[in-house]
Amino acid sequence: MTIAENVAAIRARMNEAALRAGRDPKEILLCAATKMNGAPAVREAIAAGVDCCGENRVQELLEKQPQGAYEGRPLHFIGRLQTNKVNKLVGRVELIQSVDRLELLEAIDRAAQRLGCVQNILLEIHLGGEESKTGFTCAEARELAAHMRAYPGVRLQGLMTIPPVSLEKGGNCKYFAEMRNLFVDIGRKTYDNVSMVYLSMGMTDDFEDAISEGATMIRIGTAIFGARSVKK
Repeated sequence: MTIAENVAAIRARMNEAALRAGRDPKEILLCAATKMNGAPAVREAIAAGVDCCGENRVQELLEKQPQGAYEGRPLHFIGRLQTNKVNKLVGRVELIQSVDRLELLEAIDRAAQRLGCVQNILLEIHLGGEESKTGFTCAEARELAAHMRAYPGVRLQGLMTIPPVSLEKGGNCKYFAEMRNLFVDIGRKTYDNVSMVYLSMGMTDDFEDAISEGATMIRIGTAIFGARSVKK
């Protein structure tokens, strides 16, 4: 199947999942996870109607952006971000989804203030207890949201998570439900520099479950571009 056909198939599944959950399909954004896919493939995905592009690696982003890979759609960063690469990213992307530690938040805030801009971010939430993953706990996220006024260079726009790999259908619904509750809870408050717009959760294997539990954005790579090879 072509990238356009893949995107159309995903849209159909998104619509069905939303309607089953009593939701408006227009509430949910499709973010193309573009890691290890070249500029031509990314442009195909944009032409097929994805809502935004999410890049995992700073170097890849810097290589593909001058090639016009992301033109016409918002560009997000969705991968693990090292603090020494923050200056290369702030101001270049619409949204940094993977803010997973206080040190990184502080580095983004300083870089944005130097540039005179405000960088939109999501807090990455760690739910499954895996040592291989990073992120804030739910309690830490609530506390941080209440103190976002201390970081005038950033604007908190929501939450992101990568739940544990589930071997059974629906296995991640409990994590997605926990994320929805946290998202709603923070959104009820009135905090400076906080506007809860995005609940980013769900990937190729579980995005329909994520939609059923309230995701407003899903991040899809394999189902759009096919299995990743070592080099594309």
